[in-house]
Amino acid sequence: MIRKQPNINFGAAILFILFCLLFFVLVIRFVYIQATGEVSGVELAAQAEKKHNTSRVLEASRGSILDRNGDVIAEDAVSYKLVAVTDKSLSKNPDKKVHVADPELTARELAKYIDLKESEIYRILTKKGAKQVEFGEAGKDLSYETKKKIEDLKLPGIQIVEGKKRFYPNGIFASHVIGYLEEDDGKETGRLGIEESLNKMLTGTNGSMQYSKDIWGYILPNSKDKIVPAQNGKDVYLTLDKKIQSFLEDTMNKVNAEYDPVKMIAIVANPKTGEILAMSQRPSFDPETREGITASWHNEAIETNYEPGSTMKIFTLAAAVEEGVFNPNEEYQSGRYEGIGDHNNGAGWGPISYLEGVQRSSNVAFAKLAKEKIGFETFREYLTKFGLDQPTGIDLPKEANSSIVFNWPIEKITTAFGQGTALTPIQQIQAATAIANDGKMVKPYVIEQIKDPNTGKIIKKGETKVAGTPISAKTAKEVRDILETVITSKKGTGYKKFNIDGYDVAGKTGTAQIPKSGGGYLKSKNDYIFSFLGMAPKDDPELIMYVAVQQPKLKETETGSEPVAEIFTSVMKSSLQYMDIVPTKEVISKPIEIPNLSGMTAEEAKKILEDKRLNAVIIGDGKTVEEQLPVKGDTYLKGEKVILKTDGKETVPNMKGWSLRDVLKVADLNKLKLESSGSGYVSSQSIKAGSKIKENDKLSVKLKEPE
Repeated sequence: MIRKQPNINFGAAILFILFCLLFFVLVIRFVYIQATGEVSGVELAAQAEKKHNTSRVLEASRGSILDRNGDVIAEDAVSYKLVAVTDKSLSKNPDKKVHVADPELTARELAKYIDLKESEIYRILTKKGAKQVEFGEAGKDLSYETKKKIEDLKLPGIQIVEGKKRFYPNGIFASHVIGYLEEDDGKETGRLGIEESLNKMLTGTNGSMQYSKDIWGYILPNSKDKIVPAQNGKDVYLTLDKKIQSFLEDTMNKVNAEYDPVKMIAIVANPKTGEILAMSQRPSFDPETREGITASWHNEAIETNYEPGSTMKIFTLAAAVEEGVFNPNEEYQSGRYEGIGDHNNGAGWGPISYLEGVQRSSNVAFAKLAKEKIGFETFREYLTKFGLDQPTGIDLPKEANSSIVFNWPIEKITTAFGQGTALTPIQQIQAATAIANDGKMVKPYVIEQIKDPNTGKIIKKGETKVAGTPISAKTAKEVRDILETVITSKKGTGYKKFNIDGYDVAGKTGTAQIPKSGGGYLKSKNDYIFSFLGMAPKDDPELIMYVAVQQPKLKETETGSEPVAEIFTSVMKSSLQYMDIVPTKEVISKPIEIPNLSGMTAEEAKKILEDKRLNAVIIGDGKTVEEQLPVKGDTYLKGEKVILKTDGKETVPNMKGWSLRDVLKVADLNKLKLESSGSGYVSSQSIKAGSKIKENDKLSVKLKEPE
């Protein structure tokens, strides 16, 4: 018989006791966890939920900015970006490479679809030490069509990343009113204009989606999703009218190319309501690319005041008429008075009537009206009545105030004819609404309404607000009649410059001196701010417009009124016709009414338009006209383009040299997403002429000023 060793029994006993203790500890631990649900202060249920539940962000869209008719000015759009994985170590499986394995082949294929040379693409793909590379502007904002073509190549390591971008389809278009987006600490923030002032409202709130998954990461079929919907930003509808704004942008491009001024400002408004229908300036910028932003950070119409020059005489005249002290037939001695002189070097025109003094823009006439007729104290009260000593309160950011210089007698005199005192263009627009609107001065505004796209509820609605009644309706009519003679009289400073066929115009020219930094004023022929403040039709003005052009490059035979008149007459005439304002008198050059061409053959329609001296452009490869722009009943002048869309496959024409306004017609008919950059006339287009297209394709055009 084998005897057990005592030390073996003892060791077995020790092990038994140890296992019993461990089992006891485990039982106690298990009971504790069951009771508390925690381990080392960590809640197990939460950890389990974290492991099996996952969530992702539902991204909200920034609110859109639209014109008064619902046409998009700014919106969030899907954006496609090209990236390439170049890190070899990421390809774990040799049969399924996830990096760019053949840079030469990849560069050759990609060069067919993005605007980069094959050699440059190869250089990017072979960049040392890079794990992932991008292709700059050439690889951003790809069209859906280009995205699909690149994906179909199935190139290893090439990826298309989908995201969102702010899309400004009209390019340079009221840019300082609209503003732009800039990335700030990873967040996009509005800068300038509406994008800045309504940034909080435009910015949406991201949502989330939670769902359950198994240990391999697959969504469990019976899991209950928890969805918090994204709240998109509010949509902002402006009072701007896309057509009138396009008239203004096109004309300013033309004048900018011809005269190369230091600065230009223009505003078009409805004097009955205060709605701003168009506002632009040069220099300007493209809100999408931000090209040109460094040239001008300010909305000059709102944020800058300067000496108005003779447009100020409108309000001095109105005060004199309201006070009953303006006698148009009374004579005075022009030339010099109280140390100031008339603009013809103080020579004057001898003894002339006060009416002729208005027509000739005599400084002496207005100095005498302010001092001898109205009286300085009463005149100062009218500055307040016309709102010229306080901001208008327009719903745009950073509005500046005027600088009224009215201490010494000479300052009071010079203020009467627009020197020394500085005003903003928007203050002049507001004050002039009293002249146009039978004495009622209305506050300007640009926000028509703010709408919640999530609920359809209107959060805010713009409305007409009377800012004062500085003059009577009788005075307003008399002032308009007098200002009409500035344009119709041979003695008027606006004679044969601001006339518009078919419409009576009332207004006043301005020539403001530019102060030098060391005191005094610049003296060169070009060193002025030339301006015009006018309205039409004169008897019942529907539109009021202010234009200022600073230091244009004039030829020897040209005057400063010419670039100003080109902007005013072109935009005012096109806008009145677009608004179907009936001409007040018969015109020699009548607008041509567009006929209904639908159902005709393309050749028949083209012949009819050519007989009317209109330019027919046929799009599509069919033979029968289906749609047209302009539509039946619209009126246009000879030479205008009429776009005829035929049946069959949709196409685009060669648009090189076209204005943005004509490109918009093609985009509207074909329901294309238009993106433009630059200003002037089309120099290139992303879709080749004659190419087949489909609805929602993106058409990009680049605009350039004429050489």
